[in-house]
Amino acid sequence: MKKNLLTISVVLVSLFAAAHVSASEEVFTWTCSESKQFKTTGTTEKVRLTWESKTFDLERQTSLPGSLRYKNTNSGHDLVVLGNKAMLFNIKAGVRLADFCQTADMRTGKLPHLFAGAEPFVQN
Repeated sequence: MKKNLLTISVVLVSLFAAAHVSASEEVFTWTCSESKQFKTTGTTEKVRLTWESKTFDLERQTSLPGSLRYKNTNSGHDLVVLGNKAMLFNIKAGVRLADFCQTADMRTGKLPHLFAGAEPFVQN
């Protein structure tokens, strides 16, 4: 009986962990001007960016009110997310890689998914 309970417990914990991982691993495609595109996964605090077939981990930075900013200081990638668009820069090279980027939800007027639960974007 104890072995069965242990097995059931392990299975349930594994299922809950998998559900949590898959929720934070949802892939969002950002379509930008000039037919550019990138993908993101992750949370409000840490974003995994896929740009031109390469993946970079970006950490949330302090930003201006009404925006979120994520950087990878090693690669130079810098993602700035506003309520209606995002811009991707390479601060090492001093260039804007992509401009006026939006997810499908943003094109319908919704806030970017990264704003969910982020201060000051928490709905009261």
